[in-house]
Amino acid sequence: MTAGPSAVAASTEPRRWSGGSFGRRALFAGLITATFAGLSWADWCRLGGAASAWWLLPLAVVLAVGSVIELTRLFAARGILMPAGLLVPAVVAVVLAAAAGAGAFAPPPAPPAAPLALGWAAAAVVGGIISLFCLEIVAYRPQRSAIDRLAAGVLTIAVVGLPLACIVSLRLLRREPPPIGPGDPAAADMLPLVSLVAVAKMGDIAAYLGGTLFGRHRLAPTLSPGKTWEGAVASLAGSLAAAWLLLDGMAGRPPMAGPWGGWPVFGAGVGLAAMLGDLAESLLKRECGAKDSGRMLGALGGCLDLVDSLLFAAPVAWLLWTLGQP
Repeated sequence: MTAGPSAVAASTEPRRWSGGSFGRRALFAGLITATFAGLSWADWCRLGGAASAWWLLPLAVVLAVGSVIELTRLFAARGILMPAGLLVPAVVAVVLAAAAGAGAFAPPPAPPAAPLALGWAAAAVVGGIISLFCLEIVAYRPQRSAIDRLAAGVLTIAVVGLPLACIVSLRLLRREPPPIGPGDPAAADMLPLVSLVAVAKMGDIAAYLGGTLFGRHRLAPTLSPGKTWEGAVASLAGSLAAAWLLLDGMAGRPPMAGPWGGWPVFGAGVGLAAMLGDLAESLLKRECGAKDSGRMLGALGGCLDLVDSLLFAAPVAWLLWTLGQP
């Protein structure tokens, strides 16, 4: 049975403000923000004598595992059954390889060059792809969609693993001794990672509020009817504001080399990439007939719904921060 004209019209009406929905989203967003802030604080002050990134690395692994499981379920809805037992450790290996390449497990006197961390991650990606081919070679049967599984598996490793590797590399881009006070320069070693998360997520929040309150003109009506041009403008403004606040506007900010191009380039580049990442996840969900990637995070959806904007923004942030280092 097909939907009538009234159903089609209803699906394309501008999104209306819902206090209950906003309250649930705000609650889950607050809990997630508090968790990230707490782990970042513990990582910053090296709580318990832990090395840099050791408090945040488990969070990256959890997000990797959750995102891969959700992607395998989405592809299963399309009839593409992927080997989660292989993909999960393959993506986790990419994340851990980036940490190892940046010296997280054997801290050197000075941080290694940033490209080295992603070199290790790229090698892990290739290893995961080779493993996928080996599995298909061993289990090959004619007309069993091996190409579809390989394509979906490579997409999963690359789209989840490499961006998370960039995030880990950002945390380890600059390391200082443990801080001795609020004004200590060690606070600057968290700035690359915090700037990425703040700029991308401020754009998400501004897009939701701007689109809900003022959205009239649809950005991608077929792909994601809820997104509007007004929300996109609000998102970019929110990203630029967050970039200015963190990279230029904070009084007493510890001096350090910033990203290439300063806060305007960083805010615009990361903000636009974050919006593209959100639309890319919408494309995957639309193709797989799903509204959310999962329900692990309640009103916010699943892990992929949480990190979608970071997946395309992280490589941009990593490149700008790397180019800006002396």
